[in-house]
Amino acid sequence: MSFSPPQARAVDGTPFAIGVVAARFNEELVDALLARVTAGLRAAGVKERRISLVRVPGSHEVPWAAAELARSRCDCVIGLGVLIGGDTSHHEMVGQSVSHALLRVALETRVPVINGVIVVNTLAQAEARCRGRIDRGAEFAAAALAMAALKRSKRKQLSR
Repeated sequence: MSFSPPQARAVDGTPFAIGVVAARFNEELVDALLARVTAGLRAAGVKERRISLVRVPGSHEVPWAAAELARSRCDCVIGLGVLIGGDTSHHEMVGQSVSHALLRVALETRVPVINGVIVVNTLAQAEARCRGRIDRGAEFAAAALAMAALKRSKRKQLSR
């Protein structure tokens, strides 16, 4: 991800139902990311009762749960996880397969899915993105709101 995300536009989140799938692996980091996502959604007016949270064991399980949420009247789904490099490139392989699967979920269900699975090489990079100076959680929330609004506007255009 770039260090210069697009400027977030204010979106009224009041009418939206947002699904969030969060992995339990690297739970403290994912929880920090989740807190930032939730804060961003709530600040935009998404009601707490309209945020559906599902916890899964790890990032590889995020797409299945995202598909289930997408089929349950969510305007957008956000998948969260943290993959940190180690002695092998396993984190990259999982990150790539999750990314492809989340895209497939979005295309098959016609519900936007935000890929909030962070893939980094070091713990310091993960810390910076989950609870440090790089607020990826706020970015994921803003992207979800923008896509939920786009989905609604397209639905209205098509029903005219």
